[in-house]
Amino acid sequence: MASHPSLVLLNRHLAIKENSPFTLIIDSLSQSACHLLREFAHRCNGLVVYLSYETTVKPSYATSFMDCSRAEQKEIQEFVHAASTGHSTLSKTLVIIDSLNYLDDGTHASFVSAIVQSSLSIVACYHSNVPSAHSSGYPLPLKLLSYVALSIFEVMPLEDGDPEEMAGKMSSFQFPTNRELNLEKFRLAFTNRRKSGKSSTNAFIVDTNLHTYEIYRPRKDEENQEDEELLKDLTTFNLTTSSKQKLAREQVELPFMEAQTELGKFGGAIVYEFEKDDDYDEEDPYEDPF
Repeated sequence: MASHPSLVLLNRHLAIKENSPFTLIIDSLSQSACHLLREFAHRCNGLVVYLSYETTVKPSYATSFMDCSRAEQKEIQEFVHAASTGHSTLSKTLVIIDSLNYLDDGTHASFVSAIVQSSLSIVACYHSNVPSAHSSGYPLPLKLLSYVALSIFEVMPLEDGDPEEMAGKMSSFQFPTNRELNLEKFRLAFTNRRKSGKSSTNAFIVDTNLHTYEIYRPRKDEENQEDEELLKDLTTFNLTTSSKQKLAREQVELPFMEAQTELGKFGGAIVYEFEKDDDYDEEDPYEDPF
């Protein structure tokens, strides 16, 4: 299984051996990207520059650390350049940005492009559950970053249950109990874009504690859900069904099910059962109940 092309590609990206100057990691409240960032640092053979907007504590795997919460873009650019100079060109320098959510609206693309260099590999995280204010007529930050990035990693818990139910609970900060959330073993959706413009998406199970990766095998109900995802953008009509609609559909009593009951023993005859409000006159020769 280790020789599978998708696993080989995943290993090369985690070891920053692929030509991907900007890698985007999308996480959520149910599964943080911190474990995947540690895996990138574990596989990196060069320097690790950590640009932080969320913490003032330097991670143990970071070679250089900068608190960017109050720093200007020029200061950050000069720091990255100084931290990566004088290093061997045999291995790239890994630049980790713990969150891009704190950037001003409309500055995400310019911020990334100002840091990008041929000797650097930028891995940045974006929290999908954090609301963001954006200008009308301008794309959302996540959509813009997804367009710029050549590699996109989306981390998810192994068992996320109903996506609609989970999203509703996460939006109101209601963390469900007895659910495997924010663990070192998680599900990973990896999207890779080639120079030709084609992209491929593969799903994996990553264990950052054992540093093992395997291909994710979805269950049948998840495969049906993926089939419905393909119908979303085909027409202007909504061809998909939600979980509540599926439950309501299953509870509908179909007419042909009466054939399995007592009424089915009459075969093809017309069966009519009188009710208390029916007016039947036995002396009327033209009124035939059958």
